[in-house]
Amino acid sequence: MIRIWPLFGLVITTPRLVLTPVRDEHLPELIDAALKGIHDPAEMPFSVPWTDAPPDALTAGTAAHVWRTRAEVAAQAWTISFAVLHEGRVIGLQDLMARSFPLLRRVHSGSWLTRQVQGRGLGTEMRAAVLQFAFDHLGATSAVSEAADWNRASLGVSRRLGYTPNGTTLIEARPGETEVQQHLVLSREDFVRPRWAAGYRGVEAARELLTGGAV
Repeated sequence: MIRIWPLFGLVITTPRLVLTPVRDEHLPELIDAALKGIHDPAEMPFSVPWTDAPPDALTAGTAAHVWRTRAEVAAQAWTISFAVLHEGRVIGLQDLMARSFPLLRRVHSGSWLTRQVQGRGLGTEMRAAVLQFAFDHLGATSAVSEAADWNRASLGVSRRLGYTPNGTTLIEARPGETEVQQHLVLSREDFVRPRWAAGYRGVEAARELLTGGAV
């Protein structure tokens, strides 16, 4: 499968986590982690309220998202959905995205963790891992992210890693409900690196696919 789809060979390791593009065998644990709960049901941290879906729809939608993003990867537009494993179990998802990457050299991230493991610094660790990959191995020069202005956990991750505010947008979080999204930007030079360095396997083939060889 790695020969057929090089991203399946990409593995990023941190002191506590393993991140690798979602394989089909990860899907049952990934969906179970989402169904166990990601956030307070009274709040909606995502710009698309996918966690409001009934369990059957959430299950099918999660699988469809993974398959769709995998099929659409190309140097001009890509999303890598990394399964986040802790102690051998899938506990969440870390997306890394880019559009016109060979020209813009900018990546965008999004993520979630099952509530059972939140509050341990794992969200910071997994985002720091993909930022190191983007800056050090893909040649990215900046990264962007966003979070609802009430989402202190997500905004705290961004602040710790060196992001700065980059404007706001008023969005419809749920039908008939608005919220303010805080946009953030991080330059490669301002990245506050952790004390550890991520480990990697399969970088060369992934880099060729994601950058078209233009690093």
